[in-house]
Amino acid sequence: MTDADKLKVTILPTGTMHADLTWLLIDPGRMATAGQKEKLKDWVPVPTHVVYIEHPDGKKLLWDAGVPRDWEQRWGPTGLDQFFPVDEVTEDMWLDSRLTQLGLEPGDIDYLLLSHLHMDHAANAQLWRDTGTKIIVDEAEKEGAFSFDGYNKGAHIKSDYDGLELDTINADTEILPGVTLLRTPGHTWGTLTLKVDLADSGTMLFTSDSLYLKESYGPPPIAAGIVYDTVAWFESVEKIRQIEQQTGATVVFGHSADQITQLKTGPGNYYT
Repeated sequence: MTDADKLKVTILPTGTMHADLTWLLIDPGRMATAGQKEKLKDWVPVPTHVVYIEHPDGKKLLWDAGVPRDWEQRWGPTGLDQFFPVDEVTEDMWLDSRLTQLGLEPGDIDYLLLSHLHMDHAANAQLWRDTGTKIIVDEAEKEGAFSFDGYNKGAHIKSDYDGLELDTINADTEILPGVTLLRTPGHTWGTLTLKVDLADSGTMLFTSDSLYLKESYGPPPIAAGIVYDTVAWFESVEKIRQIEQQTGATVVFGHSADQITQLKTGPGNYYT
């Protein structure tokens, strides 16, 4: 079997935010902001990434959509620009640059799979407006993301996804052979985990914000400062753990600065 006959997965870093560790792991001591330099003891890197999937049937898929170039302008009204500044990013990391590196236009992507609709995961989704790309989110996530009036509700910024045709799932769903979306709510109404079954590398689970860090996973699991439903979150963590134990999967955490340096990343460095 050649690589052309296999699923190929490319992890693409899309810029690093920084934030107080308490957002990722609950620490009641205090929280820092970009303007409170004296409190930056646990001011940590929060890398972001997307995942490009080439399917042997010729389909192209993208998991998540990264942070926006104009994050200061778009995040400013929420106040979250002070808590999650995108302050470590190079020109080649922005999502539009990543697509160019891959030789792709947005419309070349057959499926855009959004783990959830937070501002650091769905910010570039409007690139796919009227492209014919099938955009898939969880049913509960879509309902919640349109359930409020005004500019934002927490890290959901309505303009990121408003006006897009969003298809939904309401159960664990195999999108294409070897590519499955798992419902792992708790972080938000309908956070998803991506499961890919690879010929050489085995199963990989891309958890997005269902699991920020290895420390989040445990055992025991440690919840975060941003969790919509803590009970559902704990259940989702154990669902991921059960699948990992059954399949021997590699669990890829959503924002782990340590792990991202240990993975193959960037165009041409793919898993099969």
